[in-house]
Amino acid sequence: MASSLTTFTDEARIALDTLSGRASGLFSPSLRLGVTGLSRAGKTVFISALVHNLIHGGRLPLFEAQKSGRIARAFLEEQPDDAVPRFQYEDHISALVNDRTWPDSTRAISELRLTIEYESASGWNRMFSSGRLSVDIVDYPGEWLLDLPLLGKSFADFSREAFEMAMLPVRADVSQDWRTLSATIDPNADAYEMTARRLAESFAAYLKACKLDERALSTLPPGRFLMPGDLEGSPALTFAPLLLKGEKRPRSGSLQAMMERRYEAYKTHVVKPFFREHITRLDRQIVVIDAMQALNAGPGAMADLERAVTEILSCFRPGRGNFLTDLFSRRIDRILVAATKADHLHHESHDRLQAIVRRLADRAVARANFTGADVDVVAMAAVRATREGTVKQGRETLPVIIGTPLKGEKINGETFDGKAETAIFPGDLPEKIDAVFDVSEADHRQSSDDPAIRFVRFRPPKLERTAEGVTLSLPHIRLDRALQFLIGDHLA
Repeated sequence: MASSLTTFTDEARIALDTLSGRASGLFSPSLRLGVTGLSRAGKTVFISALVHNLIHGGRLPLFEAQKSGRIARAFLEEQPDDAVPRFQYEDHISALVNDRTWPDSTRAISELRLTIEYESASGWNRMFSSGRLSVDIVDYPGEWLLDLPLLGKSFADFSREAFEMAMLPVRADVSQDWRTLSATIDPNADAYEMTARRLAESFAAYLKACKLDERALSTLPPGRFLMPGDLEGSPALTFAPLLLKGEKRPRSGSLQAMMERRYEAYKTHVVKPFFREHITRLDRQIVVIDAMQALNAGPGAMADLERAVTEILSCFRPGRGNFLTDLFSRRIDRILVAATKADHLHHESHDRLQAIVRRLADRAVARANFTGADVDVVAMAAVRATREGTVKQGRETLPVIIGTPLKGEKINGETFDGKAETAIFPGDLPEKIDAVFDVSEADHRQSSDDPAIRFVRFRPPKLERTAEGVTLSLPHIRLDRALQFLIGDHLA
């Protein structure tokens, strides 16, 4: 799909940008790491924990360069792109460490440069390598990435698919108001701004309802309808799908003509620059997903998450080039799909969580015809909010996780105040993972009294301090494995 998202002119600009970047990289090696995922999946926490552990020498036994003592130091530098907002690392760490609150979610693109000074494990590499690598971490919302397939779709395609999705069982009730309003609108009627506004607001309200915890749906383009930023209220966001009859050209001055024009403007001025200026410049990518939230919501949400991962992977430029092609075009040669919040489960269920993510990634890779890059999966927690223990219940010993549930979280009728630490038996993920993707089970669940799988959310942990009063690095689960896959080879 990625090859159909740009014109010849776009490709020429991308080639010039890449050549310029490669030239500067001869003297200052750098790696651009993209971090994306849908809202509240944990992108901000992942980046903050990654940087904090490298700067403070955290416990990273599976990160070979750190384990072997070859990293001299890691530190932040000015980012190379002055037009991109800086990732506010210091504010996010303050929230995690001092306030024990989760930092604000990603709302727009941001960037941070982390420079690592190291000694190569190879004597040959030590002769020719500077022993210095700058990792430019690019944080962007997955909702924006899900807009990229729109570049290959006409307004009629977009409208048809939007209504088809809206009538799925998991969406039908929350889309009812928008579909009812749309049914009263004649696309051939004269364009009227207030009609366009009513339709856009109703459509956006439906998309936002799909994001609530009880739905936890993922495939919700256009992404700026959920995260408008400085485009809020602009004509480029004041459009909506229409119930069209046939494929004939719209009458000039009609509502359909207005909507098509704004849809095309959205693609031209919002979606395409994002792809050209950011996605095509990436070397490595991690896709962070909140499988726990989707599991809470049931098979319909899991099927929708699989659809979203498929569309996300289809938008990258995967593969490995050679010396000549790499001068003019960047390819993403490693992609990691990471299920966050593994600390919400006892470690006995981590393999099952990873198997679920593997199923998501493998099917998405196959459906997206995705080849040419190494793709791996991991169940992780960038910041571990719980610890493990056991409790006696009669003659049975149950594995539990111990932490401080967020204020307002509920278990068996008990509402937590956000202060008390408690031990929770989180339950087990099903042994047969097909069940979590079986949409027919969703209809059964909704029509019965069977509760969905439920996981509660926890506050960040209280960090330990040394005898000298030094705060230790943020605890994690498999952050070191993620680091080794994403950048380890560049530090060999």
